[in-house]
Amino acid sequence: MEKFVDLLNGWLWSTPMIVFCLGVGLYFSLRTRFLQVRHIKDMVMLMFQGKSSDAGVSSFQALSLALSGRVGTGNIAGTATAIFYGGPGAVFWMWAIAFIGAGTAFVESTLAQIYKVKQDGEYRGGPAYYIEKGMGVKWYGILFAISALIAMSFLMPGIQANSIAVGIENAFNVSRAVTGLVIVAILAAIIFGGVKRISTVASYVVPFMALGYILVSLYIVAVNFSEVPAVFSLIFRSAFGADAAFGALLGLAIQWGVKRGIYSNEAGQGTGAHAAGAAEVSHPAKQGLVQAFSVYIDTLFVCSATAFMILFTGMYNTVAPGEKSFITHNLPDVEAGPGFTQAAVDTALPGFGAGFVAIALFFFAFTTIMAYYYIAETNIAYLTRNVSSKWPMFILKLVLIGSTFYGAIRTANLAWALGDVGLGIMVWLNLIAVVILAKPALVALKDYEAQKKLGLDPVFNSKKLGIKNAEYWEEEYKIPEEEKVS
Repeated sequence: MEKFVDLLNGWLWSTPMIVFCLGVGLYFSLRTRFLQVRHIKDMVMLMFQGKSSDAGVSSFQALSLALSGRVGTGNIAGTATAIFYGGPGAVFWMWAIAFIGAGTAFVESTLAQIYKVKQDGEYRGGPAYYIEKGMGVKWYGILFAISALIAMSFLMPGIQANSIAVGIENAFNVSRAVTGLVIVAILAAIIFGGVKRISTVASYVVPFMALGYILVSLYIVAVNFSEVPAVFSLIFRSAFGADAAFGALLGLAIQWGVKRGIYSNEAGQGTGAHAAGAAEVSHPAKQGLVQAFSVYIDTLFVCSATAFMILFTGMYNTVAPGEKSFITHNLPDVEAGPGFTQAAVDTALPGFGAGFVAIALFFFAFTTIMAYYYIAETNIAYLTRNVSSKWPMFILKLVLIGSTFYGAIRTANLAWALGDVGLGIMVWLNLIAVVILAKPALVALKDYEAQKKLGLDPVFNSKKLGIKNAEYWEEEYKIPEEEKVS
């Protein structure tokens, strides 16, 4: 069983996946004329516009919900692993994939808005919905929904919970069982409150955790300010094979930087699109732009914070090709992962590293579990549209709580591998669909830009634009009288 899962996982996350993600991101960047640069101001401004309603959440709440899934243990462990295998140059390629991936994030999130529905009094959207409505292939949407449901409710939560429990145990000597009970108690209080409570918690916790983490990294940079030219020079020289020590890692720098960047910012995975579909906005492109900026926050801010803490203090190891020797070996007996960040923080704030990393992992991983639940809930809603979803939703909560607690006290390599398989299937299914369905999102962007040039607050009219099966925008969306332009 394990050999089969490893074989399947190796295929799903192989070089073709990396090339496909890069190619799709570059394609959308070109087709949108690099909106990630042209509309950077709009991205920031739109985050704080719009309000929640009885059916939907605000743009900022949807952004926070998406970020709660994007900002996770991968921002700490994933960045350290990229430096371990690809050297400092991997950081540059993480930045590159974030820049390119913002185009993909825009398209998938805009599609989620275009094809969202109002179901049981709440907005629902995401890959399963836009696959069925946009492509007209229902079985494809069902296949995605089932893959997402299994990965997000059963396989992935325990992995995040285990990261929390191990970090707390190492830092504060608290047993994993106690930590697991605390996690599921807080989790239950949140998820039984519905999407409103989830988005509200995310909108408070996510900015706090990201800002706190970034501030600590800035302090470490300030303490080592004289190293700024050397560190940035090292990153860029290593990224292009021009550094004497790390030049042999050029291919690995690209491979690991892109791989960890994709895994961290999730552009193209379809996860962020679920939150985008819940937002209350007057035009789909608005939330598409906001969600594109979330990729920047995840990688350019949070992953960079980890990288800077590690590189500015020199607290990392980099393995040579073949994994028989080290190019840099400053932390003997420390595995690639949170230990690098812990050691880095300890150099500037002695005795603070273990506790800081444990607390950071708690916030990062816990909010990711919340996001997993919301994604799973959205796909349950899709699968039960014509029947009562009361009991399926209740069972989903119990399954997620159970898998979270089990993962906190014990995890297995097979669970990690199965989680990657579930996520890998989601990525392939979503990316193929997004490429096929790109036209409505590109039309929406053009319409948004045209209205902005006229000095209007863009409002979406799917019929006028010739976009079919966008029932919400055809039948339910109404422009408030005070916002109509005479």
